[in-house]
Amino acid sequence: MKLVFAGTPEVAVPALDALLASGRHEVAAVVTRPDAPAGRGRRLVASPVAERAEEAGVEVLKPGRPRDAEFQERLRQIAPDCCPVVAYGALLPRTALDIPAHGWVNLHFSLLPAWRGAAPVQHSLMAGDEITGASTFLIEEGLDSGPVYGTLTEPVRPADTSGDLLTRLALAGAGLLVATMDGIEDGALKAVPQPAEGVTLAPKITVEDARIDWAAPALRVDRVVRGCTPAPGAWTAFRGERLKLIQVALAPQRADLAPGALAVGKNSVHVGTGSHAVELLWVQAQGKKPMRAADWARGVRIAETETLGV
Repeated sequence: MKLVFAGTPEVAVPALDALLASGRHEVAAVVTRPDAPAGRGRRLVASPVAERAEEAGVEVLKPGRPRDAEFQERLRQIAPDCCPVVAYGALLPRTALDIPAHGWVNLHFSLLPAWRGAAPVQHSLMAGDEITGASTFLIEEGLDSGPVYGTLTEPVRPADTSGDLLTRLALAGAGLLVATMDGIEDGALKAVPQPAEGVTLAPKITVEDARIDWAAPALRVDRVVRGCTPAPGAWTAFRGERLKLIQVALAPQRADLAPGALAVGKNSVHVGTGSHAVELLWVQAQGKKPMRAADWARGVRIAETETLGV
């Protein structure tokens, strides 16, 4: 089939690479978000998908909005059979959805109808799911509600961060997306409506969502830290500034600390929660580089009465 691929961040690049290498389909163009300011100088930078497409010599379309008439006219000129999508980042109007003969097919990083929305992997980790996966589905105007072509499953490992899990799903999902394109072309795949039961939502994680509640159980603290790593980054307050928490470990042997209370040893830092303690392993103070929590604690000279979260 002739394809127009839509995607923006690094997580979408494996799927684009897989389609380019498939040998069966032609990626005629790529749709991505406009260049965005990045870095200290805030200079405009092309998306990872745009950079990869340019390297491959593929036409890149960067509409301000997918409803722009000029963009839709160019899409009609290309006349794609299907538009595979991975983390594009903009809502598609009906006028755009109707252009390709086989519609727009999204690779979504959850087992639909679970975790519809912008942050499925983060919410899956924060909820304590033991199994997650990816789905390919036909995009409708509803939020991730379209009929499903295919799925794959992926176990959640005990130490997974959202970055770890998303990396694995992006690689495995790339193969699922290619297989979906093959099946659509062959006429062998039919999209199956999602069940009405089991719908959960996964809205974008805000900075406030990533703030640690030390009164919560230790298991919840660990899940929030892993779910918010690398972005937006779990955090707590210390001396009126944000302290980013990069990695913690459950410490069930310490149940003597009040929520937020600190216990600093020679090579360890423990914090009380609503159940037992957690050990801080890696942290990042405001304006500093990531460091081992024990090194941070030595540097700031924590007093016995000081706590986190205030």
